[in-house]
Amino acid sequence: MRFQSIMLAALGAVTLAGCAKKEEVAALPPPPPGAVAGSTAADRDGDGIIDGYYTADGIYHPNAVPQLPPPPAPTRRGERG
Repeated sequence: MRFQSIMLAALGAVTLAGCAKKEEVAALPPPPPGAVAGSTAADRDGDGIIDGYYTADGIYHPNAVPQLPPPPAPTRRGERG
């Protein structure tokens, strides 16, 4: 009798397991422009702007910000103060 109740419980568990919903895994969004796929963005100074990224091997790569040229020197001609 004990064996039949254990078998009945096991059969019920196996039957219900086939009806269980399988959770879908969401795909990763594409990396933002300028980022390397498989990298992690880094905000080192905490201002909310991404400063660079870490690659899978743990190396930090700063985003290259182009340097602005210095303003032109004042001319010698013109109004004098």
